[in-house]
Amino acid sequence: MQSFSSKLLEKAVEQFASLPGVGHKTALKYALHLLKRNPEEVRQFIKSLSDLKENIHECRECHNISDGELCEICSDPKRETSLICVVESIKDIMSIEATSQYHGLYHVLGGIISPMEGIGPADIHIESLLQRIATNEIKEIIFALSATIEGDTTGYYIYKKIKNRENLTISTIAKGISIGNDLEYTDALTLGRSIVNRVSFSES
Repeated sequence: MQSFSSKLLEKAVEQFASLPGVGHKTALKYALHLLKRNPEEVRQFIKSLSDLKENIHECRECHNISDGELCEICSDPKRETSLICVVESIKDIMSIEATSQYHGLYHVLGGIISPMEGIGPADIHIESLLQRIATNEIKEIIFALSATIEGDTTGYYIYKKIKNRENLTISTIAKGISIGNDLEYTDALTLGRSIVNRVSFSES
């Protein structure tokens, strides 16, 4: 067990170590690095974290993160507003955007249906998706959910809710992603091809 000569340093290390993927040695490295920075740089670092927590919002339209009521994607006039790509998390949007192969809108569910974890349809943003489809001229819904049983279950649940809507294409990204993988662990080239070569959901 690491012995600290400073309780303040020990507390800082504990805070860094509480972050996912940050071990004790890395946490100590971060804390010692901050000690070497000048006070103004440290203040800016702390302020950016405080602003992130206090001032960031959830987009009222798609549930992406945003600095205002609407995220940059929903407020971008160049986006194809008739397309909605349904994803599990904000990180999935970042992965898809990195491919430069999709130019529509998104809808972040904030999770997937998982009975084992007690997560049902009412616990994620399905109802707001259905409202968007009902009140906007949406031509295509693209499911880009993880290739897991839970991801498939979530997609099928939503599919049953919207399959009878007229002039609505329902598709899913092509199965170029390994079973059990999340989108964030898929390389941009593979993910981009999966989007371009998407298939009808009913045939997937």
